[in-house]
Amino acid sequence: MDELTRNIKGEMPWCMLFANRVVLIDETKGGVNYRMEVWRQILESKSFRLSKTKIEYLECKFSDVAHQDDMEVRLDTQAIPKRGSFTYLRSIIQGTGEIDDDVTHRIGAE
Repeated sequence: MDELTRNIKGEMPWCMLFANRVVLIDETKGGVNYRMEVWRQILESKSFRLSKTKIEYLECKFSDVAHQDDMEVRLDTQAIPKRGSFTYLRSIIQGTGEIDDDVTHRIGAE
């Protein structure tokens, strides 16, 4: 996988690989769309593909500045569903930047 993605990985933390997961980070939805299209083209040129049924995105708003709220995150022609939170390595990451869900989850897991 490292050899396949050598030319498309950005500097950390803008692009990260985790086993069977890819995390693409950008400050705008347009930037995420661009990065995802580059990944799609490179992977398809090597007979791999991004799953259109499993892909999701999380928007984290770290400031009050609005960025392209009317733009959709898309893979090819398909709109990607937005999530309010993700769980990764037993940590819950919320798009709001809060940690309430993660704390509740950790207290309940003990």
